[in-house]
Amino acid sequence: MCHQSVGLIQSIIEKGGIATVSITLLPDITTQVAPPRAVSADYPLGYPLGVPHDAALQTRIIMSALTLLSETSPMPVLRHFEG
Repeated sequence: MCHQSVGLIQSIIEKGGIATVSITLLPDITTQVAPPRAVSADYPLGYPLGVPHDAALQTRIIMSALTLLSETSPMPVLRHFEG
């Protein structure tokens, strides 16, 4: 439910002119909702930024998500984090 809600809220915020991006752990659900931009991370639920205390990994995931804000391809964009 949370993944669906976030995607729907993203779409509403985007219609207001504010760019959004999310990090998803359930790409199948995210694909169905089709938010404007999302990064798929292959970690367990509750750990969207990877393992605790791994600042380097967490920074790479966040930077991967923020990079999508400058993406010029048509939306929706769903990229898999290759970490």
